[in-house]
Amino acid sequence: MHQKEKHEKSGFGSRLGFILAAAGSAVGLGNIWRFPYLAAKYGGGIFLLVYLIFAVTFGFALMITEISIGRRTGKSVIHAYTAMDKHFAPLGWLAGAIPVIILPYYCVIGGWVLKYLTTFAVGSGHQAADSGDFFTGFIGQAGMPTLFFGIFILLTGAVVMLGVQKGIEKVSKILMPVLFLLIVGIGIYTLTLPGAMDGLIYYVKPDFSEFSIKTVIAAMGQLFYSMSLAMGIMITYGSYMRKEDNIERSVRQIEIFDTAVAFLAGMIIVPAVFVFSGGDKSALNAGPSLMFITLPNVFDSMAGGQIVGAVFFILVALAALTSSISLMETVVSMISERFGLKRIPSCLIVMGVSFLIGLLSIFGYSIWSDFTIFKMQILDFFDFISNNIMMPIVALLTCILVGFVVKTKYVEDEVELNAKFKSRQLYRIMVKYVCPICMLVILFSSLFITL
Repeated sequence: MHQKEKHEKSGFGSRLGFILAAAGSAVGLGNIWRFPYLAAKYGGGIFLLVYLIFAVTFGFALMITEISIGRRTGKSVIHAYTAMDKHFAPLGWLAGAIPVIILPYYCVIGGWVLKYLTTFAVGSGHQAADSGDFFTGFIGQAGMPTLFFGIFILLTGAVVMLGVQKGIEKVSKILMPVLFLLIVGIGIYTLTLPGAMDGLIYYVKPDFSEFSIKTVIAAMGQLFYSMSLAMGIMITYGSYMRKEDNIERSVRQIEIFDTAVAFLAGMIIVPAVFVFSGGDKSALNAGPSLMFITLPNVFDSMAGGQIVGAVFFILVALAALTSSISLMETVVSMISERFGLKRIPSCLIVMGVSFLIGLLSIFGYSIWSDFTIFKMQILDFFDFISNNIMMPIVALLTCILVGFVVKTKYVEDEVELNAKFKSRQLYRIMVKYVCPICMLVILFSSLFITL
């Protein structure tokens, strides 16, 4: 039964396919949108340094854990935890609920990116540079955001319907190199702008006077966004991974790709905004509005800004798409395994339900704009509850399960199927002691700051 189930699930045809698909999941709006504004807000170079330290220790341990659980059990996230220890079955359901919550609002934001892409592509980028009125006017209506959201969810569903090898793997092998070339190209162009070097120095040079506990918390929180951790994705992709592939080396390569894209995104955005604002650092603290209000102004002020803006939003759309594909695949794998459905019916159900849930986020900015939850718009609430509350809880309980219940040997044996686990000692310390403490810090700081 286990072998049959594994065969029916299909899997990645190559190690490169797995790495690019997992990197594609990790490389999303979290890298290209959230990472640069957090880096700018929390001291530039010092944030980068703290983030890198966490990526190669804390992020590495969590990703190794999730991929190993997926490959060892061969199951979707709901059933994987049950297979490890039946007392942890509720943890599978909690982890499985996270992509169900994230996918709809993520596709709504993907729809916003498509709107900006089409605006710049038809040469109307100057309209998008209208001091925020364009953005608030767009999301303040229900019709157009719903149309672009629908297109984005259809694009995502089309790839997932094709399956793991013909859809996700094939698309990742095309989109990820294209995405990387685009980000390098725009990065080089940005650095040729007068005054860009000052922005680059601010971005990469650590200023230890800017270091604070908030820098640490922001860097830890960003790892979840940047590396697709604690949301069932890496367990799902791990279940498709070939037994002969080296998990430790694959995780290191995913981390390098993911961190490189986040770093390069910052290398585009921070110097560009720095030039545009005349060196005013406060312009970088625009938060989420950085991509939809500040950057269109930056592109509008450049020579050839229409083209640069169009290429930039193609890049962001590709990054958003590779992540939404992994979110949808995770939910589809749960549905098909739980109810014994084939891929296409499962995918249609997920698309339909996600569309209905996504409408809540769209209406939260338009016809229901007066309605808030804990003073948050509906989309912001979904983002907060999934990223700041549920994901740290899932990561914390996963560390307890692996560190103290089934023991780290459960993961170590899977990693060592075909190679020596070089970072075994680091892994044990991270999973048993460091990661749980980090999770508690993130969880309590999120609750304290918000509630």
